[in-house]
Amino acid sequence: MSELRKLPRGPWPIAVRGLSRRFEKGGHRIDVLQDVDLDLSPGERVAIVGQSGSGKSTFLQILGTLDRPSAGGIRFGALDVFSCAPAELDALRNREIGFVFQFHHLLPDQDALHNALLPALIGGASFGEAKREAGRLLDAVGLSHRHSHRPGELSGGEQQRVAIARALVRGPSLLLADEPTGNLDPRTADEVFDLLLGLGEERRATVVTVTHSTELAARFGRRLRLVQGRFDDAAEPR
Repeated sequence: MSELRKLPRGPWPIAVRGLSRRFEKGGHRIDVLQDVDLDLSPGERVAIVGQSGSGKSTFLQILGTLDRPSAGGIRFGALDVFSCAPAELDALRNREIGFVFQFHHLLPDQDALHNALLPALIGGASFGEAKREAGRLLDAVGLSHRHSHRPGELSGGEQQRVAIARALVRGPSLLLADEPTGNLDPRTADEVFDLLLGLGEERRATVVTVTHSTELAARFGRRLRLVQGRFDDAAEPR
């Protein structure tokens, strides 16, 4: 994993160049992303909005190395991300990227503490270290009284708070959130966004979120709209 070892801990400037993603379905080609260019500054907070099917989630998955582009590439600082071997990408993702999804994807047979600490264990932390950091984060998201509760015993907002703690337990440089409040009521959604922005700022992470809510997107320093697979510059922030 020599290339990853050369990458200092972020956040770093991120450069997206000529990014395209196409799929074949029923003999037809579907161009979801088309020649996308984007620069993200270290620690920037960016909201991506757009209609359903505009490619928002696909872009986020590629930015988070969960998918590969059909063309183009991404650089994290000096690192050409998709030149990395699969094992390097796995290590990069665990070390530097935190994910919060619309559906929390918590393990139903594990309590909140064990769900939150799992990425740290995978990353090589001792159980004691992972437990301390996960516990601290659960306390920070207001779940000090819920460490031993399983997902089925938590409300939707509480489950999403566990997911935020899990996303942050490795101290990621890049925090990605895909419709993280889509299943929450407006008040809880606002609280979850407060946590994402506040904890992201505390960690000095670059935060990129996909949201259908223009009200929540307005709280970010920069807004982008995806239209027919490309970013609409006219939707840049005021």
